Amino acid sequence: MVDVRLPGGRTLHAYDVPVADETLAVVWHAGTPNTGEPPEPLLDAARERGIRWIGYDRPAYGTSTSDRGRSVASAAADTAAVADALGVERFAVLGHSGGGPHALACAALLPDRVTAAACGSSPAPFGVDGLDYFAGMGSSGRAELTAATQGRDALAAQLATGEFDPEMFTAADYAALEGEWAWLGGIAGAAMAAGPDGMIDDDLALVGPWGFDPSTVRAPVLFFHGLDDRMVPSTHTRWLSSQVPASTVWLRPGEGHVSVLSAAVQVLDWLAARSAR
Repeated sequence: MVDVRLPGGRTLHAYDVPVADETLAVVWHAGTPNTGEPPEPLLDAARERGIRWIGYDRPAYGTSTSDRGRSVASAAADTAAVADALGVERFAVLGHSGGGPHALACAALLPDRVTAAACGSSPAPFGVDGLDYFAGMGSSGRAELTAATQGRDALAAQLATGEFDPEMFTAADYAALEGEWAWLGGIAGAAMAAGPDGMIDDDLALVGPWGFDPSTVRAPVLFFHGLDDRMVPSTHTRWLSSQVPASTVWLRPGEGHVSVLSAAVQVLDWLAARSAR
């Protein structure tokens, strides 16, 4: 772990999991609310493939300092700064849930550095033509993001008083969270330990202008999504993939928001194959 100091005095808390015989570095963009610790359930598979994991706590999560008013696009400069500090020139990106748009931002805005991108269970931009944003979304997610469209104070109030709808997760999601992906619960708790500001900033960035156009992405991109996802309906991935020229789509029957990560090792293989070209 290393603290990366940025111009202006901000600090990003970064993670680095080096491997012997490195073949590829992958920057992990975690969901909302999560710290940026690389995914423990994938460490062994990455080590076997010579994949080095890099991650960082987005601003206001963990010990990373706040960057109030940040956009999704801000992740590109932050990711570049972390990669520079770790001596990594080219890398792939993998984002899950709220991390998906941030991974896509890197592919759009760092075209000379990002070799390939994968976005799992990713939300699309808010208010775009051709997407009913809230259709199929569970009640607590809809309430949270509706509040985000009304501003910081409304969102903070909703997060403080709103109740989680257990139907947001499917039976497959709960099985994943009780099994291989139980790790997610721990990093979500760590992300909220310093308060809700990181989550608030994530949500505001998600429903605000992203700061880049997905159609400008030229790197190969894999979108993977569970067809039963109630947190972020798979229609979001359908919209995103329609905008990104070099995209591949895996829509997985029977999978939800978390359980779709059962495909993550295959995703690593996909990133490695595209990055080697």
